[in-house]
Amino acid sequence: MSLTEINFDGIVGPSHNYAGLSLGNIASASHKGDVSYPRAAALQGVEKMRGNLARFGAQGFLLPLPRPNNSLLDSLAVDPAVDRALLAAAWSASSMWTANAATVSPAPDTADGKCHLTPANLVTMIHRAQEWPDTKRMLDVAFGNGDHFVVHDAVPPTFGDEGAANHMRLCDGHGAQGVEVFVYGRPGGKFPARQHEQASRAVARLHGLAPERAVFIEQNPVAIEAGAFHNDVVAVANETVIFAHELAFADRQGAYDAMRKAFSALQVVEVPDSAVSLSEAIKTYLFNAQLVTRPQGGMALVVPDECRESGAVWGWLEGMLATNGPIREVVPVDVRQSMANGGGPACLRLRVVADPATVDPRFMLDDEKADTLEQTIASHWPEQIDPADLGSETLANSVKSARGALLDRLGLSELG
Repeated sequence: MSLTEINFDGIVGPSHNYAGLSLGNIASASHKGDVSYPRAAALQGVEKMRGNLARFGAQGFLLPLPRPNNSLLDSLAVDPAVDRALLAAAWSASSMWTANAATVSPAPDTADGKCHLTPANLVTMIHRAQEWPDTKRMLDVAFGNGDHFVVHDAVPPTFGDEGAANHMRLCDGHGAQGVEVFVYGRPGGKFPARQHEQASRAVARLHGLAPERAVFIEQNPVAIEAGAFHNDVVAVANETVIFAHELAFADRQGAYDAMRKAFSALQVVEVPDSAVSLSEAIKTYLFNAQLVTRPQGGMALVVPDECRESGAVWGWLEGMLATNGPIREVVPVDVRQSMANGGGPACLRLRVVADPATVDPRFMLDDEKADTLEQTIASHWPEQIDPADLGSETLANSVKSARGALLDRLGLSELG
């Protein structure tokens, strides 16, 4: 079996809107009430997938979840004229950020030699807490080969779990046994710490990770209060390398020591706060990047276009490339519609190390399927949505019809 890293990007759903529901997500809050462009957002995402497929190999995708969620509205007895925030929650397209879909432990790391996936419960925010049952239903299809995958239920509340956005993996090649790093927050700050330590430990146990193969590290509360609501806003890892901001972890040196004790080949590429401030890193989503292995060797960093527009960030990246270190290439991409709601290139993807042949082929991207996605989105996704439009029966029918058309084109009607 040939294991490789597959990035599964979330297709931006037809109800993509800016309702500002995510406390602690500065970009989301600052664009609350803006008009969104679901069609453009989804096409930007497909273009990113196309580029990564051409540059780095295997690429998959996950689907938008059913919206609006009328079951949620009914269970909360929502009055659409009064309870606008709850109404918006039922319309949220936040499942597009598949870094929060699940935590994934590849087969080389687990006791039974299978790839384990645990959907994130996302209990901190109502617009996200509704996601996991539908996410699991989709993961059960995409990774339904029981010889190779195990899909768990979410960790029960009260312990908040936000998935792979707070999880990193260190390894000497994706197919080798690795060390998994779980990053959690402490409650009590201005913004909620969404990843609970006990949720991370529960996932490690569910996945059958040996104690020496799991490292638990506290995120810096300063970073959370600055708007780094997930670890992947301030740190990302790939194989032997961790790329992080100086203020990413509560105990900076202790974090690196713990990772190095478990994985001696660790290489740290750290950006000093004096070179790129925490606020500038969060504004540009420098660390919410995809750090990927290139077929020709070395690593590439897929960053949002906003990084190129920041003198401090782009200057640091150019200096990094000049050192001829492990990161050899920087690839800017346009995901502005996602960025305005608080999600960069890394938010949009879930990393799964597996043999592509063991994944349901309907979730794997090729050029023909990318054409299908683009044609369906161009024909069916709303061009724009004003948050005031949420609750409209006409818009609801349009959103449902768009998702239904996509399921039909992909032969995934069982997820309707």
